[in-house]
Amino acid sequence: MAERVIAGSDHAGLHLRAEAVKVARAAGFDVEDLGPFTGESVDYPDYARQVAEAVAAGRARLGILVCGTGIGMSISANKVHGIRAAHCVTEFDARMARAHNDANVLCMGERVLGLGVAAAVVKAFLETPFEGGRHQRRVDKIGALER
Repeated sequence: MAERVIAGSDHAGLHLRAEAVKVARAAGFDVEDLGPFTGESVDYPDYARQVAEAVAAGRARLGILVCGTGIGMSISANKVHGIRAAHCVTEFDARMARAHNDANVLCMGERVLGLGVAAAVVKAFLETPFEGGRHQRRVDKIGALER
């Protein structure tokens, strides 16, 4: 069975989310795309909550969120217990977010990244495993902040 990714955006992230979904599927992931599917204005915290809660509940191992900048999605998703959402703009950011921080939600901004760079960021995020070791102690301390 393929690993599962869940994706969502607001109206400002439609095109980049579609590209992220395409990249994830090409990498062999089963993707649940929560939308939205039109350009009608929606509120990013609503989609951040849906994706973050799905990841926290184990419906998907990883999540992808896109808004205009990626910042609002990151702030919103990080309010959900068990979520480590990372706002990434480079492949290096994405690799380090996974390898050192065990980030489980990738946040990006369509007004910040072109589709090509975003595709590389998504690929790096999905393919990079958590290194554990000394980083696990730090991730545990992040989790302790939620209590």
